Amino acid sequence: MAGSAIVRRLAGEGCEILTAPRQALDLTQQSDTERWLEQMKPDAVFLAAGHVGGIFANDAYPADFIADNLAIGLNVIRGSYRAGVKKLLALGSSCIYPKLATQPMSEDALLTGPLEPTNEWYAVAKIAAIKLCEAYRKQHGADFISAMPTNLYGRGDNYHSKNSHVPAALIRRFHEGKLANAPTVTVWGTGKPRREFLCSDDLADACVFLMKHYSDLPFLNVGTGEDVAIADFASEVARVVGYDGRIAFDTTRPDGPPRKLLDVSKIKTLGWSPKIGLHEGLATAYADFLAGGGRMVD
Repeated sequence: MAGSAIVRRLAGEGCEILTAPRQALDLTQQSDTERWLEQMKPDAVFLAAGHVGGIFANDAYPADFIADNLAIGLNVIRGSYRAGVKKLLALGSSCIYPKLATQPMSEDALLTGPLEPTNEWYAVAKIAAIKLCEAYRKQHGADFISAMPTNLYGRGDNYHSKNSHVPAALIRRFHEGKLANAPTVTVWGTGKPRREFLCSDDLADACVFLMKHYSDLPFLNVGTGEDVAIADFASEVARVVGYDGRIAFDTTRPDGPPRKLLDVSKIKTLGWSPKIGLHEGLATAYADFLAGGGRMVD
């Protein structure tokens, strides 16, 4: 989802776009990744690839999440340095922050407390990628930077029934409920946690902005600076999909952190802010879902 959005955004930049589809290149394999980078010689690299999923997937497959993401980060970042890449931007995740971090979460909250247990495996790998970029900058002067996006949604999302993130899971669930004329659709958790959501096309715009205008050691948060209760977010998704039944909440399912809101003051000071509203972004995502633009394999 993030990678395809970056490709769409780069189409207007007058550059040659090189892609490494997962079917053609396994980034967890060091020799294959380094060979591709040496052969293609990119000037700039956006590292958006990763083994991702929602709360269920993170908790169910901890070895896959930490091992695959550690390998991808190390292979691409080290390989990019060896291949002479001029600039690299690595994408992380807001799950790098402590579970009970002060809200909104500023960049200096990193490593100040325990992580959310259900996704610490993924978080540790993403923190390692941040530190790799910092280390290559400090030791070798490499112009490698990192950006931490908030929860994403948009075109090309993963709609797996168990492994998807909240926006994609709800789009699929309400769509299937609408088709079945189901009187009730169940949402995991209490609905009380608050989350921030960013359209993937806004993230792509931020990535291109940072690639052009930012070059420093600290990573930067990327988000809207606004959050919403999951219950209210679910209601908005239901409106976009056209489901008019009742929304129930399965309180036996984990909520995750009570709140996740990024402090985005630093990137806004640089001159970037999001442009796509929540309703508009969800409508675009749902249209893409109906057109078969996402991944549905269970």
